Amino acid sequence: MTEAVSENSEVTVLLVDDNPQNLKVLYETLKDKGYRLLIANEGEKALDLAHRHQPEVILLDIMMPEMDGYEVCERLKADPQTADCAVVFLSALDDLQAKVKGFSLGGADYISKPFQSQEVIARVKTHASVIRLERELQARNRELQSDQARILNSISEGIYGLDENGIIEFANPAAASIVGCPVEELIGRNFFETHFATAGDNPDSLPVKATCQQGVAESQRDIRMLRADGTGFPAEYRSTPKLDSDELHGAVVVFRDISAELDNEKALEEARQLVQEQRDQLAHTSRLTTMGEMAAGVAHEVNQPLTAITNYARVAKRMMAKDNADMGLLQETLDKIEAQSHRASEIIRRIRRFMKKPATGKEVLSVPALLEDTRQFAEVDMRNNKGAIELSVPEDMPDVLADPVQVQQVALNLIRNALEATSSIDSSAPVEVSASVKGDTCVRIQVRDHGIGLSEDAEEKLFLPFFTTKDEGMGIGLSTCRSLIQAQGGDIGFERPEDGGACFYFTLPVAGAQGSPCAPETDSSHA
Repeated sequence: MTEAVSENSEVTVLLVDDNPQNLKVLYETLKDKGYRLLIANEGEKALDLAHRHQPEVILLDIMMPEMDGYEVCERLKADPQTADCAVVFLSALDDLQAKVKGFSLGGADYISKPFQSQEVIARVKTHASVIRLERELQARNRELQSDQARILNSISEGIYGLDENGIIEFANPAAASIVGCPVEELIGRNFFETHFATAGDNPDSLPVKATCQQGVAESQRDIRMLRADGTGFPAEYRSTPKLDSDELHGAVVVFRDISAELDNEKALEEARQLVQEQRDQLAHTSRLTTMGEMAAGVAHEVNQPLTAITNYARVAKRMMAKDNADMGLLQETLDKIEAQSHRASEIIRRIRRFMKKPATGKEVLSVPALLEDTRQFAEVDMRNNKGAIELSVPEDMPDVLADPVQVQQVALNLIRNALEATSSIDSSAPVEVSASVKGDTCVRIQVRDHGIGLSEDAEEKLFLPFFTTKDEGMGIGLSTCRSLIQAQGGDIGFERPEDGGACFYFTLPVAGAQGSPCAPETDSSHA
């Protein structure tokens, strides 16, 4: 007999028996059950059909000439194509040894002859369902393994699977590329001996050791690992324990070469330092520009105490030339000379502090003292612009953390601009300098003038480098102010008061404040 195929087949069943009558009975029993039926009357043909069609179930007679059912089963299980088939033995033999032998060869079940139709139908259905489910599961596992392999192969980080002793059981292509060794040569190597020069000196302190042996997850950055050729590279790694039902079986290690990353970080830090140097240089240039603009007034300011000293010295000399010198009056004159010298010295001190370069760095500063010092330094501008400065600072104002030289430069720049703006419309109103607490972590310092006000496009231009409204200005004042205040962790901007003029402000973090205490103010224009 040859193979017969039923329509609408889903599961393939191979019927093997040398007795045509038995085959006919099996065929008639299963033909209407939706199976695809194959028929063979001897062992070699059964093996050929099974190899070509991979049936889910094989009903196999034991007692056949030339090749009995035991040998057929053994060869089926030896062939990867047919190893998962469910072999159900058919035989009139009913002794225990026959059944044991059948099961030992890989048989799944045993039906005694003469068999009952309902028994055959039930057992075929059961084994067919099991095999189909197993094959679907295997197919899904293969898909998952394939997907996993694609994912692991596409990852740029190296991945190792280690056993509890650190032996490499798995390595992805990225690991082989980083280490400079084929995957097949990495498998079986000791991870610690391969990648760490100190593996033999202090093995218990090696990276990943605690993960492999104690199940402790680890992560480190910038550790030195070795390649296959013995050269080293800086690496970052993460290791997690490999668990199976809470039983530790080693570790999974993900690592990468961070040589380029460290080089980029170094280059970025060098760029930051260069930017800071350029910022300091620009700030110093701005201070020099300010001093150039104030030179005549400063000279006048210093000349006053020097002139007084000269006059008092002449008076003292005339008094000493007299026979009966008034020692009390002479002492008073000498005290005035000393007072004027201190005044001149204080002016020079303020100039030297303002011109200091490089910046002194951030310090804890008293806001009232800082603003009073700045107001005194602006006395020259007050006289030149026939203006005044009104300072208002609450007594409980907290200290701020900032660079005193740079903050004073910003405050002086804003005050000088305000004095000039007020003078430009011949206003006698004073420039109002005030400080207030913004939230609990930020201090806002503002300079208010009663001048001509700001143009409509001020938001777009005021803080741009080299933009100026002054005929002889360089346009680096407000741009530099923005850079200096942002370097302190603050914000700078301006507002248009309803009654005219302009109000410029900047913020500084309260000493000890954490995070970003001085966020930009969204309800006003800022740099």
